[in-house]
Amino acid sequence: MSGYRVYWQPGCTSCLKTKEFLRSHGIAFESVNVREDPSAFERLARLGVRSVPVVTRGEEFVLGQDLDAVARFVGVDPERPKLANPVLVARLLAFLDVAASYAERLPEASLSTRLPGRERTYLDLAYHVPQIVVGFLDAAQGGRLTYEHFERRPPEDLRTGLDAAGLTRSVAQALSVWWAGSQARLPGAVDTYYGRQPLQGVLERTTWHVAQHVRQLERVLALLGVGGQAPLPGHLLEGLPLPAEAWDAEVPLG
Repeated sequence: MSGYRVYWQPGCTSCLKTKEFLRSHGIAFESVNVREDPSAFERLARLGVRSVPVVTRGEEFVLGQDLDAVARFVGVDPERPKLANPVLVARLLAFLDVAASYAERLPEASLSTRLPGRERTYLDLAYHVPQIVVGFLDAAQGGRLTYEHFERRPPEDLRTGLDAAGLTRSVAQALSVWWAGSQARLPGAVDTYYGRQPLQGVLERTTWHVAQHVRQLERVLALLGVGGQAPLPGHLLEGLPLPAEAWDAEVPLG
């Protein structure tokens, strides 16, 4: 064993990508599901870490939200082609459109069904997608992307897939307005819970984070036997550092 550990939780897009990245480079690691290991958060707290994924080697660690940082930490060349900001925004708007169409097809009887290994429900997942973009917009407009953005649950007045779809379209409109007014004077870096990061990197992560959860919504609808929706266009995924799988094989959806 190399001495690496990956702390992760089910349903976490960056967690799955981090594990796949290490395996693809032949790097062995101990897999620690923080939802199943009662001592995991205590070990992370001693390192001053309160979010996942985290890759550790002894007392050294790196946060998995930054794939380039993970690559450097394990001694892999981090260089890879990266999509330009206009392409990322166009992709993100397209993913939000698909997410809204999927959310409105979620059967009411299934909304409270929990995802494997998590308290998150199908409705939570549909709500989570636009919150990823809300977090990015908050940071891009001078605020901060927090881990709490990703942990938010639907408010009392958001009860159906149609409600989640409406919110998703509203956030897409906000993204479109922001881009139209800001693309000529974008900040070079933004504040996040994993440090100050280049805007392009956070936008890229936002885009593939949303894309991954849209893939999961597509999978949920298939499992529920819901048909009639257009599949997620494959060309939208090209060039994004997505996980190979829609769901973590260690905690499969079904």
